[in-house]
Amino acid sequence: MEYRNLGRSGIKVSALSIGTWITFGTQINTDQAVDLFKAAFDEGCNFIDCAEAYNEGEAERITGQALKKLGWDRSEYVISTKIFWGGKGVNQQGLSRKHLVEGTNKSLERLQLDYVDLLFCHRPDTETPMEEIVRAMNFLIDQGKTFYWGTSEWSAEQITEATLIAKDLKLVAPIMEQPQYNLLCRNRFEIEYGPLYEKYGIGTTIWSPLASGLLTGKYKSVDDIPENTRLSLGTPMTDMLKKNFKEGQSGREVNDPKEILQMVEKLKVIADRVGGTVAQLALAWTLKNKNVSTCITGASKVEQVKENFKSMEVYRKLTDQDLKEIDDIVGKPKPKPGFRRN
Repeated sequence: MEYRNLGRSGIKVSALSIGTWITFGTQINTDQAVDLFKAAFDEGCNFIDCAEAYNEGEAERITGQALKKLGWDRSEYVISTKIFWGGKGVNQQGLSRKHLVEGTNKSLERLQLDYVDLLFCHRPDTETPMEEIVRAMNFLIDQGKTFYWGTSEWSAEQITEATLIAKDLKLVAPIMEQPQYNLLCRNRFEIEYGPLYEKYGIGTTIWSPLASGLLTGKYKSVDDIPENTRLSLGTPMTDMLKKNFKEGQSGREVNDPKEILQMVEKLKVIADRVGGTVAQLALAWTLKNKNVSTCITGASKVEQVKENFKSMEVYRKLTDQDLKEIDDIVGKPKPKPGFRRN
């Protein structure tokens, strides 16, 4: 395993980590979570990602129960959670000081922890003043509820605003962002965020590196959704993902389902050449970007964890020529019309 500093901070996270979105609370119970975490940590993983919204808090609850069973020393692992969607009440959503503090306390209760290492604002909140958000996150740091704070799917402009406010108030600025980043979704990470890495030392904990399973090579046609794959689970979230895939409405730069499937077939040639699967190639490709601090992987079986973590071997084999061929297949990111680089 390779360990990377989270941006310009001192904390180190494993290049590959494990997430709890979708599966925890639907496919995964506590005992299964114990097995998944142990398998991941045996491979060198040290980071687990959660959120208050994942299955309405059930993912955090299962994670907390699993960690208690494992009995690991708290200093041995890094854990995060994200606050925004905590319930249906008017003050149970968003980034008000009230919800950030109350939501974090409830998350810690479910996780059975005194603190999380990383705390994210799960989405931007245009209805809450940025200074209120910055002060609330610093309050939580001062209270010992977290060590670092960051954002998820914020624009570069919003991250910059929060950073400048924090510096002006002599407070702790956001140090990490959790964006979607994969072969089908590159613009924001590579272009919009470009100046933030050097200027503010922003680290990243990327999600959906396999584009919700589309980059696994398991899907052969729009109508052929194999059983036991993410799009076949039948939950509200996976049904939405399946609908977006079929209708080409995922919001990524590459949306057309037939184009995606054709790309995957071409990527398989490179994967075979370097001795891996398309999924391992896709994971390894993200790690070749120096601005990726950790790539969050998902799994519902121990075998999937082991297969995902074999992508470290593919990562070490990938050459500049391989990366060029991948770019030729999927296309390099280009600024959108009217795009303003911050």
